[in-house]
Amino acid sequence: MWTYLPYGPFPEARSYRAWVEEVAGREDPLFFAIVVDGRAGGVASLARIDVSAGSIEVGHVAFSPSLQATTAATEAMFLLMAEVFDELGYRRYEWKCDALNAASRRAASRLGFVYEGTFRQAVVVKGRNRDTAWFSVIDTEWPRLRAAYQRWLSPDNFDPDGRQRLALSTLTAQHPAPTRN
Repeated sequence: MWTYLPYGPFPEARSYRAWVEEVAGREDPLFFAIVVDGRAGGVASLARIDVSAGSIEVGHVAFSPSLQATTAATEAMFLLMAEVFDELGYRRYEWKCDALNAASRRAASRLGFVYEGTFRQAVVVKGRNRDTAWFSVIDTEWPRLRAAYQRWLSPDNFDPDGRQRLALSTLTAQHPAPTRN
């Protein structure tokens, strides 16, 4: 899980705790712990906060294996997106990832982000050039995505064994992004 992040892996819990204590006081990126049933499962942040442009990025997403590919992970992403659009009133929400990170690219698409392009050699991470894939959701897309998330997260969408009946990617695909003139 550390391959594409600019930090980690951490050799022991003490090192990770020191990193958490260092970043906890920052306002940008502003980190959130993802806690499920009283147990920490990962982190995500709001970053590159540009109030004047109404733009903000979700970043530093690091989910433990126990949180990855769970309903709780999707709900955490939904709650961050709702905070950005409904509470903070931003007009643009970005997802950027290493272009080689296929899992992150799939997640962005599944979550309803629109691919905007790849910035070649955008940064250097861990001693290598990184091409950065850019995705976004804009405020005019949020109402349809909110409805898709709410439908997906509804208990009716899961069978008694907890398996989804309808995939979130199906719900977001049913509502294509509005075209612009």
